[in-house]
Amino acid sequence: MQSQNITRELLEKAFTYKTYNELIQDLYAEGRTTNDDNSESQLNYTKLNLQRISRWDKRAKLDPELQKAAENISQKSTWLVITEGWCGDAAQILPFINKVAELNDHIELKLILRDQYPEIMDEFLTNGSRAIPIIVMMDSDSLEILGVWGPRPEVIQKEYLAKKRDPGYENEKASEDLHLWYAKDKGRTTQQELKTLLEETY
Repeated sequence: MQSQNITRELLEKAFTYKTYNELIQDLYAEGRTTNDDNSESQLNYTKLNLQRISRWDKRAKLDPELQKAAENISQKSTWLVITEGWCGDAAQILPFINKVAELNDHIELKLILRDQYPEIMDEFLTNGSRAIPIIVMMDSDSLEILGVWGPRPEVIQKEYLAKKRDPGYENEKASEDLHLWYAKDKGRTTQQELKTLLEETY
């Protein structure tokens, strides 16, 4: 299976992890967000996410089994992540994805902004929703899609959606609970799911 909209030209223009983070920082310094929804709440989310990314970049520890699964990949692969700088889940997950990609020269990590590429986002909806981050793993030569993961680990996805559906549960509280879970989990569940995906894909 191939995406109708992911092309080599797009991948050449896509961000690296470094240039993506630099973009978020530069925009925030100007009082802007990655999709130009420059509301106070979105700017606050962006500020929080810069802190989360910095923290996980420094402290994230990879599971040895995930490391082994990543190091064993011999197929030249491109991992395209659909994301946004204000997205809290992306800030909790992307540092781990980057550390995994850095383990193997066969993996090239690229990132695009969801709201700049709605036609790509709409190929990878979650229950009809444009939830992010989404990681699309492809063969670098053919651009065949090998695997897709996101927007968050399955266990917390189910819990979060249940809280969002509950009229007695405030959205803000559901979001607070979600990020508390990420802080306690320390990336373990994300890594377990990635390990399984890599073993099934490669």
